[in-house]
Amino acid sequence: MSLSLPGETDWSAFTLLDHHRISLLRSIKEAAREETRIVETGPSNNICQITSSEILGAIENVIQDIVTSLARNKAPVLTLVNRSDWGNIQFKDSVGLQMISHYTTRKIKSDCPKSAPKFALILKILSVIYKMVQNNTYATKRDIYYSDTLLFGSQSVVDNIVNDISCMLKIPRRSLHILSTTKGCIAGNLSYTEEDGTKVNCTCSATAVVPSNVQGIRNVITDAKFILIVEKDATFQRLLDDDFCNKLSPCIMITGKGVPDLNTRLLVRKLWDTCHIPIFTLMDADPHGIEIMCIYKYGSVMEIMAASKMKAEIQALTSLSSDYLSRVYLPSKLQFGGWI
Repeated sequence: MSLSLPGETDWSAFTLLDHHRISLLRSIKEAAREETRIVETGPSNNICQITSSEILGAIENVIQDIVTSLARNKAPVLTLVNRSDWGNIQFKDSVGLQMISHYTTRKIKSDCPKSAPKFALILKILSVIYKMVQNNTYATKRDIYYSDTLLFGSQSVVDNIVNDISCMLKIPRRSLHILSTTKGCIAGNLSYTEEDGTKVNCTCSATAVVPSNVQGIRNVITDAKFILIVEKDATFQRLLDDDFCNKLSPCIMITGKGVPDLNTRLLVRKLWDTCHIPIFTLMDADPHGIEIMCIYKYGSVMEIMAASKMKAEIQALTSLSSDYLSRVYLPSKLQFGGWI
């Protein structure tokens, strides 16, 4: 469901079509003025440490700008980073892709029929984030979508707005108390303790789901000699059935089931920083497989396969033998090289 608003400037309209939505801006203004109990956002994060007061203050600054514009009888405007502009990022060996300091932006105007619905939805999700930070609670993007499916229309709308808010506030998504639903799996010679104290043993016979709070895991223990990232879940399960984790040498296997979610990528980086062991990838030799490999390493695309118009799928190896992948192909590649 998409929202359509009147073309003329109507301050009651941009707060969203019914009495509950009309009170949205007022409730956020009042919340911004409330005294809040400052709580820590969670366990220490190696990537970024941001306190609750800093997050609340960043949201309050956005609302204050809106209130100031209204007081001056001007239509409020939100300024967002233009995330679709590749010119806004650069690559550094130490950190990978990052935003440049002088990035281009785009405006979300409250008095424009095309952008007013998004303006209102940004305010809605900002209010959700504000309350979660105040109460030290968390929610997934899926939770936010299902809190009002008619309002948001689709999951992708919520996903894009959450990413826009993260860039606008310059605060990582998890620090905003928004989690992503994990789809990745991990197996092999690895054990660790999750944030809530749960102990996880990732043996090949007990595949574990990638935790939602990767930065919160501790007590990582492994004798693995390498990490193998597998593109497809079907191939991952095939290797598990063949007991590949123990046949060649102790290893850790991870799959993002196609394009990896953020938690799976964070886990790979966490294991690299903690274990300092080689990381290999098993992907289809086509543009999509190469893209997924680059997402793990760089977050960018390679175009060589698209230009050559050639590819090779992993499943083609099963035509030689059902266990050719685990018995011949992978041992040979890992021992003698020949990978990309």
